[in-house]
Amino acid sequence: MPIFRLQKPFSKRRSGMNKKKLFVGLAIMLFVMTAVYFFDSGSRAGGSTALPESVSYNFHIRPILSDKCFNCHGPDGSHRQAGLRLDLADSAYAPLKETKGAFALVPGKPELSELFRRISSKDTSYVMPTPESHLGTLTDYQIALFKKWIKQGAKYETHWAFTAPKKKSIPLVDDKSWPKNEIDYFVLNKMEEMGLRHNEQADKERLLKRVSMDITGLPPTIAMMDSFMADPSDRALERMVDQLLKMPQYGEKMAVHWMDVARYADSYGYQDDNVRTQWPWRDWVIHAFNNNMPYNKFLTWQIAGDMLPNASKEQVLATAFLRNHKYTEEGGVIPEEYRVQYAIDKTKTFSKGILGVTMECAQCHDHKYDPFSQKDYYSLLAFFNNTKELGYEGSVEVSKPAKNPILTITHSERRKLLTFINEQDTAAMTVSVMGELDTLRKTFLLNRGEYNQPGEAVKPTAIKAVMKFDPAKYTPDRVGLAKWTVDKSNPLTARVFVNLMWQEFFGRGLVKTSGDFGMQGELPSHPELLDWLAVDFMEHGWDMKRLVKKIALSATYQQSAKITKEHLKRDPENVYLSRRSRIRLKAEFVRDLYLSSSGMLVKKIGGPSVKPYQPKGLWEAATSGRGALATYKQDHGDDLYRRGLYTFIKLTVPPPGMAMFDASNRDQCETSRLKTNTPLQALIMMNDPGVMECSRVLAQNLLTERSTVPEKIAKAFKRIICRKITAKESQILESYYREQFELFQQNKLNAKLTLKQGEFPLNNKVDLKQSAALMKVISTIYNMEEAIMKS
Repeated sequence: MPIFRLQKPFSKRRSGMNKKKLFVGLAIMLFVMTAVYFFDSGSRAGGSTALPESVSYNFHIRPILSDKCFNCHGPDGSHRQAGLRLDLADSAYAPLKETKGAFALVPGKPELSELFRRISSKDTSYVMPTPESHLGTLTDYQIALFKKWIKQGAKYETHWAFTAPKKKSIPLVDDKSWPKNEIDYFVLNKMEEMGLRHNEQADKERLLKRVSMDITGLPPTIAMMDSFMADPSDRALERMVDQLLKMPQYGEKMAVHWMDVARYADSYGYQDDNVRTQWPWRDWVIHAFNNNMPYNKFLTWQIAGDMLPNASKEQVLATAFLRNHKYTEEGGVIPEEYRVQYAIDKTKTFSKGILGVTMECAQCHDHKYDPFSQKDYYSLLAFFNNTKELGYEGSVEVSKPAKNPILTITHSERRKLLTFINEQDTAAMTVSVMGELDTLRKTFLLNRGEYNQPGEAVKPTAIKAVMKFDPAKYTPDRVGLAKWTVDKSNPLTARVFVNLMWQEFFGRGLVKTSGDFGMQGELPSHPELLDWLAVDFMEHGWDMKRLVKKIALSATYQQSAKITKEHLKRDPENVYLSRRSRIRLKAEFVRDLYLSSSGMLVKKIGGPSVKPYQPKGLWEAATSGRGALATYKQDHGDDLYRRGLYTFIKLTVPPPGMAMFDASNRDQCETSRLKTNTPLQALIMMNDPGVMECSRVLAQNLLTERSTVPEKIAKAFKRIICRKITAKESQILESYYREQFELFQQNKLNAKLTLKQGEFPLNNKVDLKQSAALMKVISTIYNMEEAIMKS
């Protein structure tokens, strides 16, 4: 991490080290690290030397075929060679068209199987994959896997993610004292298979910060810390989890991820990139999470709320989910081109964000790796093709906050029916929502994905490779699609959601590629656990809060983040969960941390998005100079201190402070965020006006209390880091305070200039030089790596 660790200034440490020795030491360390990396990479490429007792097509063979063979012998007919498909058993068992008398696979007989003979050959003119393909040859271990698989009958299986999950019995484990609930048996069983041992439980202080950040996105208050530390019972954590789940901040925390899935933004994204008012839908999402709306209902309303019998305004509002994509307001556009683009965006968001499959390849041609044809793609798009939505509306000179079809919400309706919408203005507001045409618009397969090249006509049908769309059960409209999606027989919906929740808590899903459960996605690290959670989730009414509680109360979740050499050697990415991974807070929650810990956070729920501090000139340099968002008009007062969730998202110029911490750009559906470490992140924490202002205000508030300087530092440390300060940390920070205070006393540093941060009024009743010195100490605490980590 670029955020520096708390330590003595370099000038006060020993500086007599011989420079030559230092460079030699660094060179040796670099050599060792490089050697370890390449050794480990080779080890991973070759895999374990022990072959599994039973070789699985899904978990052992197909990943190799997908990587090495499907480019030429897979689902994509346009690239297929020799008429051979290795993704289908019938084709693989059939006589080869170009090699008379030969078969790619002869079950039970690898020596007669052309596939095995080719992958194991040393002849460069005969071996597969061919050298010119640059796909690389198979390792000895992979060849041995194929040999054993063929000997065992070369049995094909339906792709694991397209088969309905089954709730297998809880596995046996040796260490029966560790598991706290069902999750732990599955995790421990895998650990014991891998020769790993779990970590001890994290200490209560770190555990409380972790669970508070995971459930509410905010650090615990000192009162919560004191209460939790004073509770010696075995149910202390459970009581705290229940308390956190009841807080309205829970809904805000959960909403952040759903905003990424729904590509929520406050502007349209093209040319002038003007303002839009989709934020009432965001308020609804917070409301739905806080009320623990079942996930199947949560999805149904967002997919088809407007088409439900006697649909309420709340149900119609929920469909704004499908209208959050970008819109053009450019002059001279071809309306049909953009209307088709909007339908394509809806299709991608539905397939990736809800079903966890990548369909966009099939917009132009049959999917190369997954069993999705181009016809499948447009049959799915057909569900979204009958909306009243237009590709272009009105004059380019007049930008409206919502596009047709529009939901109008009056002040009276906000007061009486939609009370979760937090807006004091008495004027009516408008939101872009879904609405169906009275007559059916025909949908065509588009040749090469071009809007003006219609081919075969298609009807609305969901992805048959996932689950049959039975006309007797589902109507050919969005209501039918919603029912198909949340049918308990659908193999993807519950799996994808519990995986996303796992990712939120552990930083990585049980399926690492959370938006791709298809052939090219990662295999689940714990397939039986994923399926158990999915079935259990559905059996208990798609209860999201129950799922969150189940994860938080597991021994797996509560482990310490201490890491050993054995951990790094055996499981460097912590796939098998023998420890707690150290996870940095998401961008929004970095902001929430410094606002909340300083006492500056305004806890208003919902309402219009706000514009906090931002470097000057960014918007102006990236816009056309027209419209309400041509210049950045910073907010003032309470609006400066709202949670990161409410920061105004302009698609062409995302908030820079959050962008540096890997926030989503929101221009398309995203199920996971990048994780980077750059020096700019440290520069933000050291220089951002918001962080500096919070440091100042907290320092001045502490100076109004009757306590010693060490006590003030200890309290600030506890509020930010969420644990007691150690003696060494206290000594370093007190020494730094005395050093800085002396510099201010001698006027070598300017206290007034240092304190000139932010708009919150300066407290002139406390000593300004003490304020400035303590402010710098608090800024240092915010810049500890531990401050913005969950664990």
